[in-house]
Amino acid sequence: MCLLKFVALALAPLLLRASCEAAVDGVVGSGFARTSGTRFVVDQKPLYLNGFNAYWMMYMASDRSSRDKVTTAFQEAAKSGMNIARTWAFSDGGYRALQISPGVYDEDTFKGLDFVISEARKNGVYLILSLANNWKDFGGRNQYVQWARKSGQYLSNDDEFFTNSVTKGYYKNHIKAVLTRMNTITGVAYKDDPTIFAWELMNEPRCPSDSSGKSLQDWVSEMAAHVKSIDSNHMLEVGLEGFYGQSAPGKRQSNPGGWLFGTDFISNNQVPQVDFATMHLYPDQWLQNASEGEQAAFVDRWVQVHIQDSDTILKRPIILGEFGMSSKSPGYSIGKRDSYFGKLYDTIYASASSGGSCAGGLFWQLFAPGMDDLSDGYEVILEQSPSTASIIAQQSRKMSSLI
Repeated sequence: MCLLKFVALALAPLLLRASCEAAVDGVVGSGFARTSGTRFVVDQKPLYLNGFNAYWMMYMASDRSSRDKVTTAFQEAAKSGMNIARTWAFSDGGYRALQISPGVYDEDTFKGLDFVISEARKNGVYLILSLANNWKDFGGRNQYVQWARKSGQYLSNDDEFFTNSVTKGYYKNHIKAVLTRMNTITGVAYKDDPTIFAWELMNEPRCPSDSSGKSLQDWVSEMAAHVKSIDSNHMLEVGLEGFYGQSAPGKRQSNPGGWLFGTDFISNNQVPQVDFATMHLYPDQWLQNASEGEQAAFVDRWVQVHIQDSDTILKRPIILGEFGMSSKSPGYSIGKRDSYFGKLYDTIYASASSGGSCAGGLFWQLFAPGMDDLSDGYEVILEQSPSTASIIAQQSRKMSSLI
């Protein structure tokens, strides 16, 4: 998401803790989440997911005065049975950056990410770690382009991030720096830590200047191979919102407004090193002038077509990587949010329980109390929203019953 704008589930936390402890003891390589057809497995047992996004974790953990927010969020999530979180492993340039300049890192911020991984492990929560941002928040590809320009490169727009050799080199170096990082708390290299569920190439990549999709397709292929050359333990996903492209022209009508953003849900996810697919869902942003009924109909179509394509074409698991309802939307109420979450959870469960490809969902986004200054309208504070917390916990129980 652009910021401007789980007991697996009973069993997985125990497996996760055990495998992390084994890794600390030197038994590395067991307990990593994998795919088996359209399902996730860990130690050859099915794994179903229910979780949350919390982009802010490294940022808050890098300051000891706000580090407790991370601990609270994981503890509250674990109480509701959630077993997966998605957060940023990037912050490029700007205030409290992870990567201050190309290849130069702030150790305090890196220690913040160490803490996030350690706390996730303690609470039996897997992590999806995103390696870069499409948006300007926390630097994004715009920051990489600025760095390349300062080095003497001529880049006409931010989309050249995907094709310029210098920006690609900077990004590859960042991948290596993160994947080979030795956690100062656990003593386990990130690439050897089963707490990490998967790497994500970029949060919501788009390349609208090349609607053919070639620029982004080539970038995904190159970077996915690079990730796997460093880390063969972990799964990888692209970070896609789910927009269709030119590889399946008939599916373009599924995109909101028929948009083309240079992404391709089918071909991007067919890159051999990509292990599973993702979709995001923001009808309030994508269809701002549509009626509530039209948005609801779009939600149904969007989720179902992606599950169907993951079942029959990709033959890989898919997760609903971001969804939420903003309190800033017209007519918002907690009741409407609860109903929306419940409807999506039912769709996810229906797929998972029938052997389908949709294995879980992560809402945007979880906050700990006292984070009002970061509010984007989508935040859920579990202890302040008991009805929403109950729906989330119920989904965790239902998904865990499938194991």
